[in-house]
Amino acid sequence: MATEPLVALPPDWPKMTLKEVDAALTAPGSKFEMETVDIRGVSTRVWKNSPPTLAMLAQAARAFGPRDFTVYRDERVSYEANYRATAALAEQMLAMGIGKGDRVALAMRNLPEWPMAFFAIASIGAIVVPLNAWWTGSELHYGIADSGARLLICDAGRHRRLSDHYADLPDLEQIWVTRCDEPLDGKFRRLEDMIGPTGRWMDLPEAPFPQVDLLPDDDATIFYTSGTTGSSKGALGTHRNITTNILTSGYTNARSFLRRGEMPPEPEPKVALLVIPLFHVTACSAALMTGIATGSTVIFMHKWDPVEAMEIIEREKVSFTGGVPTIAWQLLEHPDRAKYDLSSLDTISYGGAPSAPDLVRKIYEEFGALPGNGWGMTETMATVTQHGGEDYLNRPTSCGPAVPVAELKIMSEDGSREMPVGETGELWCKGPMVVKGYWNKSEATAETFTNGWVRTGDIARLDEEGFCYIVDRAKDMIIRGGENIYSSEVEDVLYAHPGVTDAALVGIPHHTLGEEPAAVVHLAPGSHASEAELREWVAARLAAFKVPVRILFSEEVLPRNANGKILKRDLKALFEPA
Repeated sequence: MATEPLVALPPDWPKMTLKEVDAALTAPGSKFEMETVDIRGVSTRVWKNSPPTLAMLAQAARAFGPRDFTVYRDERVSYEANYRATAALAEQMLAMGIGKGDRVALAMRNLPEWPMAFFAIASIGAIVVPLNAWWTGSELHYGIADSGARLLICDAGRHRRLSDHYADLPDLEQIWVTRCDEPLDGKFRRLEDMIGPTGRWMDLPEAPFPQVDLLPDDDATIFYTSGTTGSSKGALGTHRNITTNILTSGYTNARSFLRRGEMPPEPEPKVALLVIPLFHVTACSAALMTGIATGSTVIFMHKWDPVEAMEIIEREKVSFTGGVPTIAWQLLEHPDRAKYDLSSLDTISYGGAPSAPDLVRKIYEEFGALPGNGWGMTETMATVTQHGGEDYLNRPTSCGPAVPVAELKIMSEDGSREMPVGETGELWCKGPMVVKGYWNKSEATAETFTNGWVRTGDIARLDEEGFCYIVDRAKDMIIRGGENIYSSEVEDVLYAHPGVTDAALVGIPHHTLGEEPAAVVHLAPGSHASEAELREWVAARLAAFKVPVRILFSEEVLPRNANGKILKRDLKALFEPA
């Protein structure tokens, strides 16, 4: 059953049903008109007016001219300056021989160079490979090697992390590094020597934008995700996949207005504080694409800090922020919150991690802002369902209904039959946001993608109006503050320790992060290892956010079911307070 509404809504809300809203907003000739096209042999509903390609989006955004596009510390890059740098960097890649279908890896923290490089790569028909900036050197090496990238564009931090791995990447022809004080030569080049620092992008000559024949369903991105088993997989996305989010966001915003009986306003530029990494589809696809399409200003932080964030919100009159529930909790609970004017905030949205209904209420009551969330995954290039405003307050445990161009169905575990409304099963999704498959992994693609549908691995149910409720997430996945941790990856590292013969990773609740990783291990007879030693062992091999915060030792091998699978539910109970 759905949770009771968190606040008292007007007795005549909603003014329109979801079906009435869909009919009104998607009518022929409207901004959100839909059409059916053939995508890889499957008839698929799409937004008729989505930008066809990232190249066209980059060129159209030039119209916002002097408006700030990105802000980082004291650096401000206008739309015109970003356009000139994008065109100049694209020409540099063409001169190197990078062309359609070539992979270019992008590894850096959120900097103005990130979106500029992203659009330069995609605009020449190359495939952008955004790599997790939190990864270790060996993890970054894997992404570069697996994608077959010819060129790497990175910042100094990722460059140093990869220094011991370059020799094992013979297919990587050049490395372009930004914000690096170290000497560079040979196949290493300084990005500033090619296009200048951000403050001089406006001085770049007005070069013609590269003209490359591109179609909506051409390859555009490889975002890495991880399955619950095996190594990371690159989700191969198209231009249509990522630009779909632009009208999806506009539609769900307009829906909220119609549901309360108001006419949706024309889109206006906003100021967004983007505190989640751009290498996630949530930030790149759901936030950045909408931002550039509306002429909004996107502010980056070097590192998340709630006091600095509140200073930025007050100074820049930020209207939108969020990303993961952690951000909202830290702003709400900070003891200095009253010292700052945060009244400009009108929306705090998030996804990617579980959130308590109490957070939804507090955002509304204490900030006066409307909460929002949604559901999606790397394989759907972010958004499939969106939930906001009064609908979210009314159904705080739902992730919202599917947007009109998407289809959801609940299937039995073996995938043989569709489950009735209200019953739980595996969530399947279809729509123009579903990626083509996994890069160079045909077996995994065949297991996950079926005739336009993606098997999400999430257990969910749909109610009579189509609102989706995630009952349980993909097996063995832990989401720590929006970062996916796949149990098998950490377990494999623990198993590699000479003293460990049995290991399991589980998620334990955390107030602001949602959950954190914890492990239970069984040591071989006669072996000795401390909790600190095992945590150091994992930290030396994986990113810091994947390291178990607690490790318990079991005198017996871990409990298993008849199929030999560890009973993780039983193990979670070991971490509960006595």
